[in-house]
Amino acid sequence: MDTKEKKAAVESAEERVKWKPIEWVGLILFIAFLVCIFAAHEQFSGAFNAMFAKAYQMFDFYLFGTSMLGATIVVSIMTGRILERLGFTDALMRIFLPIMKYLKINAAVCVGIIYNILGDVNAAGRIAGPVVMKAGCTRDEQKIAIATLTNAPCSFSIIVLGIIALSTAGINPFPVMIVGIFLPIFLVPAFLRLFWRDTKAADIHDLPRFTPDTGVMDLIFGSAREGVTTVVTLILPAGCAVFAIIGLLEYFGIWGVITGAL
Repeated sequence: MDTKEKKAAVESAEERVKWKPIEWVGLILFIAFLVCIFAAHEQFSGAFNAMFAKAYQMFDFYLFGTSMLGATIVVSIMTGRILERLGFTDALMRIFLPIMKYLKINAAVCVGIIYNILGDVNAAGRIAGPVVMKAGCTRDEQKIAIATLTNAPCSFSIIVLGIIALSTAGINPFPVMIVGIFLPIFLVPAFLRLFWRDTKAADIHDLPRFTPDTGVMDLIFGSAREGVTTVVTLILPAGCAVFAIIGLLEYFGIWGVITGAL
């Protein structure tokens, strides 16, 4: 080891001995933790229990409750993957390509909203995201695809409930669906192109085929596993984190002040 390396090693050792600001923060938190245990253990355990009780509502809502929303997400993703395997995406590209070519926009921007209508937003994100990237959409077209997707009902069950409600009221649901659901598939991209101009029309020979060659068993159980993964590793952690913070703020009376100010 030469002189420069020895000097660098000494400086590194000296630097390691010094306290970093984050280490002081950790020390203060440790002292506060001890104080809470010995002087305010009821408030400490109560705060933790409030966080747990609030976060558990996510499990009750998605997994154990009567809403069965977790199972709905799994089934919707399974449905979307099965439709994709049966050539649904490629058929959509054939249908929308002439119209979107006239608008000078990649037809892949319409895939997400269709899967959103037939499945739900989770299926749309899982399937349409890779399709948009595979089709070579520009950054502006990716923005258009996301904005178009959000203009559709976030689940097929919502559309069914809407049809039932309209039929019960004696209203023909067909024109409502045309104006409220299907026209935005074309009108929203056409309007947004006024703001996001980096778009280009794609020809059929420029696009790959989007139908996978997944086997039947892999398709069924793989899509079900994908749905469960979405619920357990994405939706539940995000919801539990937010609800745990809300529970803590509610326990100390802060959340009411925040909601009251809004």
